[in-house]
Amino acid sequence: MNAPVRKIIHCDCDCFYASVEMRDDPSLRGRPLAVGGRHDQRGVIATCNYEARRYGIHSAMATAQAIKLCPDLLVIPPNMEKYRIASRQIMEIYQDYTELVEPLSLDEAYLDVTASPHCKGSATLIAQEIRRRIFETVGITASAGVAPNKFVAKIASDWNKPDGLFLVRPDEVDAFVAVLPVKKLHGVGKVTAAKMNRLGLDTCGDLRQWPIAKLQEHFGSFGTRLYELSRGIDHRDVNPVRERKSISTEETYTPDVPDLAACVALLPELMEHLQGRIKRNGAERFINKLFVKIKFSDFQQTTVECVGYAPNLEIFARLLETGWLRASRPVRLLGVGVRLSDTEVVEQLKLFDEPATH
Repeated sequence: MNAPVRKIIHCDCDCFYASVEMRDDPSLRGRPLAVGGRHDQRGVIATCNYEARRYGIHSAMATAQAIKLCPDLLVIPPNMEKYRIASRQIMEIYQDYTELVEPLSLDEAYLDVTASPHCKGSATLIAQEIRRRIFETVGITASAGVAPNKFVAKIASDWNKPDGLFLVRPDEVDAFVAVLPVKKLHGVGKVTAAKMNRLGLDTCGDLRQWPIAKLQEHFGSFGTRLYELSRGIDHRDVNPVRERKSISTEETYTPDVPDLAACVALLPELMEHLQGRIKRNGAERFINKLFVKIKFSDFQQTTVECVGYAPNLEIFARLLETGWLRASRPVRLLGVGVRLSDTEVVEQLKLFDEPATH
C-alpha cells in the first residue's frame, strides 16, 4: 500500500523584526527601515522592510553599505526579548495544527499536516488559517508555501511574498521545479551558481540534462543532491526535534583588540556567558569539544578546537594563542564555544581519582 502524499507547509513571517517594530510604532511604516547594528561600529543589517529592499538592501549587509545605498534609511537596534515573545505566540499557533513542527528561526518553520484533522484535512486551508491567526494575534503578516515536500514548500512560500500563499500540487511539482533558476536550490551559493552558469546550467531543467555521474564529477557528493532537487525530489522528514551541535558566545569589538594579551584578558567574561548558555540548555553532560573562534581586522577568520568536557579558561587561552599566531594581527571578533555529542559523554574514571579501597 502506497504511503499518502505528504502535505508540507513552510510558513515564514514577512521581514519579522522590522514588522514587529512597525507594529509597535506605526509611524515607521512606509519609510525605509532596517533592524541592525550601528554603521560606526561595523554593524550589519539583521532584516529590513520592503521599502528598504527596493534600494538593494538585504540581511547580513554591512550597515554602512546600506546607508550608502539609502541615505534616508532608519536603522534601529534589535529588541530580542520583544521578538522572542512574538515568536512564542507564532510557534503556539503552529503547534495547534500538528506536533510535527520544525522551527528554522524565531518565526519560520516547516509543518507536516499530512495527518492533521483540522480544516477538513486541507493543507491550503490550514495555511490560510495560520496566516490569519498570526495577523490577528501577533499583528504581523506571514507568507506560506504548500507542497508535497520541504524543498518545494520553502520555494513556494517566497513566491507571493509579502502576505501571500502559494500551492504546488503533486502533479505540478515537475513543471514548477523545471523552470527554477539553479541559485534557488538549497546549498547553491554564489560561487556554485556562477560555476553552474559557466557550464550552461541556468535552470533545474538544464540540470536534468546531465546524468548523475556527470553531476558528481563536477560537484562531488553534492551532485547526487542536485540530481534529486532538480527533479523536485526531497524525502527529508519534518523533524520537530532539532539537534543542537554546539553552543557558543561571541563579541565584536570596537576598536579592534590590539594583541594576544588583550584578547586573553577578554576570555573570562566570554566564558561566563558561555557557561550560562550551557546551563540554560542543560547541555553540561553532552560536551565533547571546546573551541575558540577569531575574526581578525582584515576579516580573515579561524577556529581552533580540541577535546574537552567542560569550559576551561586555561584551555581556551591555549586555543586562542594557537589561533592568534596564524595571523598575529588585531582582532575584531572573539568567540568561545563547545561542541556537543549526540549522547551523554561519560568520562573514563581515572585510577588515582578513585578513593582507596584497601
